[in-house]
Amino acid sequence: MIKNILGIAPTLESDGSYSPSKFALKLATSNKTDYEHVVYKKYQGKKSKILVIFTEQKNMKMENGKLFSTGNHPVEALLPMMHLKNAGFNFEISTPTGKPVVFEMWAFPEKDENVKNFYEKYKSEFEHPKKLQDFVDISDAESEAFTAVFIPGGHGSMLGIPEDKNVGKILSWAHENNLFTITLCHGPGSLLSTMLNDQPFLYKNYKMAVFPDAVDKMTPKIGYLPGQMPWGLSEKLKSLGANIINTKADKTVCLDRKLITGASPLAANNLGKLAAQTLLENLK
Repeated sequence: MIKNILGIAPTLESDGSYSPSKFALKLATSNKTDYEHVVYKKYQGKKSKILVIFTEQKNMKMENGKLFSTGNHPVEALLPMMHLKNAGFNFEISTPTGKPVVFEMWAFPEKDENVKNFYEKYKSEFEHPKKLQDFVDISDAESEAFTAVFIPGGHGSMLGIPEDKNVGKILSWAHENNLFTITLCHGPGSLLSTMLNDQPFLYKNYKMAVFPDAVDKMTPKIGYLPGQMPWGLSEKLKSLGANIINTKADKTVCLDRKLITGASPLAANNLGKLAAQTLLENLK
């Protein structure tokens, strides 16, 4: 009752899951983003495709059994894509089984016309993505058109993606073929898929920016999460030898070899600029 009065009680949705409280939304989301329209010298070569791997799952079970209404964070997905599109790249939108992309629509920046227009442009592809197995099965000639793999964040990227054998195959393929891997916030959970089938962690000793577990542990106090996380991402990555360069959920971005990462939704604009500039420079 007190939490409801103070506005810090998570909001119950129709399917029994919880989205962030009104107070948490005021603190952690915004109606507008810091997106900057950058005029890039557009890439016009043959390696213009970027595979984007989204989650198709919505609800994350917390330690206390309550469900968090999650998915992909729209700002973390759309801002980097907007920069990459401006730089001349195109996207193959995918989910593990071809089910529709799930977004945390409670975090959508409703007053940001640039983001809204971009979302509408790709809405049909978000609703009808390709399944990852189809990508795994493409020919070598078709795969040569790709220059990067992008896995957006949002807590939902920790659902199914880290355990998906096709994600592991794709990231290993990207690593072996010197393609870039771009991810941010909780998206680096996807990197754990490279250890499936008793394989070594591909990103040991890599520097990366990741959403801190310490912040996730605090957010139930303001009703952002309805309970404590089922497992901690940043500490898991550290235990495997990753070098996490940030301690806050801030604008930090990181480039280490062919891995481009960002710390939080606040890093989405900077990650997009870094990714676009890095890919253009690499493809000269």
